[in-house]
Amino acid sequence: MAMHNPPHPGAFIREVYLEPFGLSARQLAEKLGVSSSTLSRVIKGTSGVSPEMALRLSKALGRSPESWLAMQDQYDLWVARQEVDLAAVEPIAFDAA
Repeated sequence: MAMHNPPHPGAFIREVYLEPFGLSARQLAEKLGVSSSTLSRVIKGTSGVSPEMALRLSKALGRSPESWLAMQDQYDLWVARQEVDLAAVEPIAFDAA
């Protein structure tokens, strides 16, 4: 089932972990072992969650790496649905042999 306007993982991190617990992006970046600028791009939504980042987030924040990647995929697919014009794409009828 497709989500309507799913959150970017960075927004989720900000709203669920940083703001409620008073944790700064710099503090989380240190715990993740990444630069502040790397995490800042994820939080701002200008970069996505890579498999490597998913592993780091999983260890630091708890959720499974698969859940972080699924959240990124849902967001990316939602964005693509808003932007990609499929009008010229035609389905292929495959014969059952």
